[in-house]
Amino acid sequence: MTILYSILVFLHVVGAAMIVGYWIATMREPTVHPRQRDGAFLQLLTGIAMMGLLPFMPDADPNYAKLGIKFVIAIVVAVLAVIGARKAKNGQPVSTGLAHGVGGLALVNIALATLWQ
Repeated sequence: MTILYSILVFLHVVGAAMIVGYWIATMREPTVHPRQRDGAFLQLLTGIAMMGLLPFMPDADPNYAKLGIKFVIAIVVAVLAVIGARKAKNGQPVSTGLAHGVGGLALVNIALATLWQ
């Protein structure tokens, strides 16, 4: 079970890197890249899977308030990423606020994961 959980954590970090990496890469001309949408979905799926495994993990003491807040932020990031990726695909301009909302909220989620003990 621990190996599966570690694999899910790895994929969760990859999803975060996809979102924040593309956000930083397009900082001068903010947009939402389709890989940011994919990263947001990867984060959601692996986060849900990790939450499902927590009751079976030895010595796990989950903070469900923190996980709930992170889940809500992840849903918002995914929705914004879908909207932004769809606009970019159709050739419509992606607003700066939308692009920074995707990357900034993902960064907030990373901060919550690492700083909130």
